[in-house]
Amino acid sequence: MDKLWSPWRSNYIESFKNEKDSSKCIFCDSANENLSDENSLKVFEGKLCFVMMNLYPYNSGHIMIIPKKHASNLNLLGNDELHEIMEITQLSIKVLDSTIKPHGYNFGANLGKAAGAGIDDHIHFHIVPRWNGDTNFMTSLGDVKVISQDLLQTKKQLVEAYKQIIR
Repeated sequence: MDKLWSPWRSNYIESFKNEKDSSKCIFCDSANENLSDENSLKVFEGKLCFVMMNLYPYNSGHIMIIPKKHASNLNLLGNDELHEIMEITQLSIKVLDSTIKPHGYNFGANLGKAAGAGIDDHIHFHIVPRWNGDTNFMTSLGDVKVISQDLLQTKKQLVEAYKQIIR
């Protein structure tokens, strides 16, 4: 059996646990941010959902589609939200194809802590761009993940690409 190790992810999960205030939700806070805010990782705003970059990405261009409604369970989302999630997924894949040109994608959600959700109280869906051979010796032997592009540079590219594609 092959194993995919992501030890860098534990830093993210642990930092969030330590800073977590039960009255705050990082995704609800992000829903209210402006795309132009330099400190925000939000790249697209829909009616019921938004897209933001993952602060601790598995690969360059790793984004998340997040319903604005605070819901921890897939069954708490309505048909309109579910429909928009899929429309934004299609749009986001077009955006990523036009900007960073990956060879494939992983798409899905980790539903619950036991399934690997670092933030399990607000459901979100990941799109992770993949390239042939994107697991290399650094990841395999050095417990290091190389992300080759700056988050803010990627954010600027994605925001512009969303604008161009939805024209």
